This record gives sequence, structure tokens and C-alpha cells, in this order.
Amino acid sequence: MQTTARLKVLVITMMYEPDCVGIAAIASDMCAALAEKGHEVTVYTSFPYYPQWKLAENATWRIKEETIQGVRVRRHWIFVPPNPSRIIPRLLHELSFTLSLLRSLFWGKKQEVVMVFCPLMGAVVFAVLRKLWFRDSLWVNVQDIPAEAATASGILKSGRLTWLASKVQSLIMNRGDVWSSISPAMVRQLERIKSDRIPIHCCPNWLTGSLRDQIGRVRSGKCSEGRAAPRLLYCGTIGKKQGLLELCQALSSKENEFELAIHGEGSEARTVQSWVNESQDTRYNFGSLLSELGFVDAIHNSDWFVIPQKSGVGSAFFPSKLIPCISIGTPIIAITDGVGPLAEEVNENQLGLVIPWPEVATIPQRLAEVSNDLASYKRLQENCLKRARVYDRSGAIERIESLLLNIPTVEL
Repeated sequence: MQTTARLKVLVITMMYEPDCVGIAAIASDMCAALAEKGHEVTVYTSFPYYPQWKLAENATWRIKEETIQGVRVRRHWIFVPPNPSRIIPRLLHELSFTLSLLRSLFWGKKQEVVMVFCPLMGAVVFAVLRKLWFRDSLWVNVQDIPAEAATASGILKSGRLTWLASKVQSLIMNRGDVWSSISPAMVRQLERIKSDRIPIHCCPNWLTGSLRDQIGRVRSGKCSEGRAAPRLLYCGTIGKKQGLLELCQALSSKENEFELAIHGEGSEARTVQSWVNESQDTRYNFGSLLSELGFVDAIHNSDWFVIPQKSGVGSAFFPSKLIPCISIGTPIIAITDGVGPLAEEVNENQLGLVIPWPEVATIPQRLAEVSNDLASYKRLQENCLKRARVYDRSGAIERIESLLLNIPTVEL
């Protein structure tokens, strides 16, 4: 059904379909839904590269245009560094996207609203430059807080660089007219750096349409029987801020029975894979990133979904992979600081276990205790399914559309 008010919306995102992890999934689903509602949606993005950190073979310096599900997509070249965990390659990565996007600065006409997905500050810089020229209304959609995430993941190691990055981040992002973020904890964090004039909204991510359909196929048959060797699953991006290698090493020192299946890609994937192969510990299994069908089946067949966040990164982002897990009824093991969006979500809604990094070695024992109390495990499953209703797709899209329709227009 089409809406009566038809908007012209430009979305700037570093990742878009066929990339399928994190921001790519949400941005692609949102844009397709808005186009289906009758809005004119254009996307400026890069060629596919994530989470493998390998640019698609068809990527060229020339801008490529295509239409995907009614959305006009303009793809721009981006430099993909071999080592994205170091500051200079990462800066070149972001700068290359800004420079590449500049070729589209004067393309097209004024949009009613421009939404830029952050954490890639290069995209936000371009959006601000476009606003200065076209006087577009600018919505900064904060999925990760860039300076905080870079510091926690080790990209920024100098205190002075961290201070400078925070100041630049605040200066650029405060050129927006509206901010949003994906959890109450992240909104509170952003309140400290935003201008008083800028409204900020909490707009949680959601269960995308294709994942919703896949989950509907398996949810009713979720197993809740305790196992002597609990099945753990990690699936997604494998980078510095996950600390997955440290988690595996800590668990390997224990003799408890468990199975940990790891599926993913990213800057640290090869390091983790090498450790799994060299350890010859049969409790670990490493595989490539799964399709949506395989992802849903893997969650369904697991007893616990593991979400590690390296110490210090907890306030920087909320992992969207939690949403499909609880929608299936699979409890969470969150290895993170005691504060931040992930810990708050799991603790307040009793979705699983929150384990600080100094206590990682206790995970097998904690799982054994839960396995011996099947009623407790079933309550966690029920809590997951109940909380999953908050991440309903139709409600999330309607909220975003309503906010888009009510953003004050910047006068020429």
C-alpha cells in the first residue's frame, strides 16, 4: 500500500545488498520497504566488500548504477586495506570513500531527506558537504560510535589521537538535523556529544523480511532439551572488537565438554581459523560465513549463541545478530563489560548470561549449571521469544517513515 506523501530520500551507506551482514542487511531492507511504500529512494554505496574485506571482482573506479527492488543504487569504488585493524589503512579506507562519493556531489537534485549510516565517518563527511551545497535535511543514523569503537578495537592507541578523533566526530556529526541510534544505552552515550538543538531518536534495528520468513519455518520446532555437551554458535564478523581468539583460548584451558561452531569472515578470521586448526581441539569447528538459510538452521540447532565484545567496546555498538537469535528462542552468552547496550539488553530482559571477560573461563561451569535445571533454560527461551516482539519489522519501518515525513525541511 502506497503512502499519500511521497518523499525523495537519499541513503548513504558503506554497505548494501549483496553484502548481508549488519548495516548492509538493515539498510537494504529499509530502502526496499520505503520504495514499496511509494517513496523515491536512491542509495549511494560502495561495491561489495564486507565482511571478507575483499573488493568484488566487478568493482571499478567508474560509478555503476543499478536498480534493486525499486531502489536506485549508485556504487562507488572504495579502497579495501589488507589490514583494516591499523590506523593508516583505516583512514585511507574512509578517505577513499569520501573522495569517491564526491563524484556524485552534484549529481541529481535536492533530496527532501538524506540519511547517512554511521560508523564510516567518510560517508558522514560527504553527507555534510552535500548538505552545505543542496541544503538537504540530514539524518545521521548511528549504528556504531566511530571514535569509541576505533579506540576499543585497538585502531586508535594514542590518547591524543582518541581525543582528536572524538572532537572531529562531534564537529562533523553535529552538522546533522536529526540523529538516531539503535538502543537506549547508545542514545544516552550520544547525548553527551550532540548539540542541544538536535533531536535524537531511539530506532532499534529489526528482523529483516527475509530472515523473518526463514525463522518462521523453524521456530516452532526449537529443541529445549539439556545436553551434556552444550552446542555454542558464533556467526558473523570476526574482527578485533569481538575478541573471539581470546575467548577460544580461555575456554580451551578447561576440560568441560562443549561444542563451539564458528562461522564468519573479517579482518581476524584467518587468525582464529589458524588457531582452531593448530589447537586440534575437537570441541571447536570453523567454517565460512553462512547463507541466511544456513544461519537460521545453525541458530535453531544450537543451545546458545555467543556474542563477545572486547573490553571497552560495550558502549560503542549493539549487535544486531542478537535479534534473529532471540526470535528463534536461542539464549545468549554475552561476553562483555557489565555496562553498555548488549549487557543491558540481556540482563534486563533475562535473555541469557552476561559474563565479564575476567570470568570467561567459568562459562563451561555456568552452562553445566543451567543444563542441570531445564526449567531455567526454558524460561530463558520464553524470555527471548517475548523480547523478540520489540524488533518487529513493520513497526520499525513505520516509525522510520513517520520520522522521515516529519523532519523539518531546510529552506533554500
